[in-house]
Amino acid sequence: MSEIPTDLQYSPNHTWLEDNSEGYKRVGITDFAQEELGDIVFVELPEVGRSYAEGEECGLVESVKSASDIFCPISGEIIAVNDAIVDDPEKINQDPYGDGWLFHIKPDDTVDNSEIVNADEYEELIQEDE
Repeated sequence: MSEIPTDLQYSPNHTWLEDNSEGYKRVGITDFAQEELGDIVFVELPEVGRSYAEGEECGLVESVKSASDIFCPISGEIIAVNDAIVDDPEKINQDPYGDGWLFHIKPDDTVDNSEIVNADEYEELIQEDE
């Protein structure tokens, strides 16, 4: 069974969000997503300084099995990316909630979090997918 930390929020597109005290959210793909993808061999991250709308394609993850778009879980501006995973994409498989994070996003003031769910709701969502 996939690890689903209870202190994070989740999107239906299998990304997680972590709040912090500086007003941005750290984003990555879930343990479930990295398990489904298999060994990740390439990552394309969003552009720092660019704003993305909720649900907009903002990156790409390729594995030995397939490629999967990364969709922005909320609207906002990308303020940092994890360059370490570009050179070492396996970090996503090894530690999806730690060193394998993807980017930091500063949410728009008008963010609608209606699609964002808690750990219990996400667990129900992935059970439907299995």
